[in-house]
Amino acid sequence: MPSATKALTIGDLEAGFSSYCQALRRLVADGRDLNAIRRTVCWDYLNRLHTSLPKDYRSPDELIQRFQKEASPAQAD
Repeated sequence: MPSATKALTIGDLEAGFSSYCQALRRLVADGRDLNAIRRTVCWDYLNRLHTSLPKDYRSPDELIQRFQKEASPAQAD
């Protein structure tokens, strides 16, 4: 990310929340490993939201687990 980019406010981060979740879901669907995902901008932004407003936003690690469960085939009984 260019260093000249302005710092995002919490309001900016909240406005982009659904886009960051979509990007994270795509990374999980593409099979990226956890360390690679943690180096992405979307993980950083989701983590900032979670640390700033933990009651309102899940941690990106929780979201990754959720997306992995959704992507895995249903377990047969």
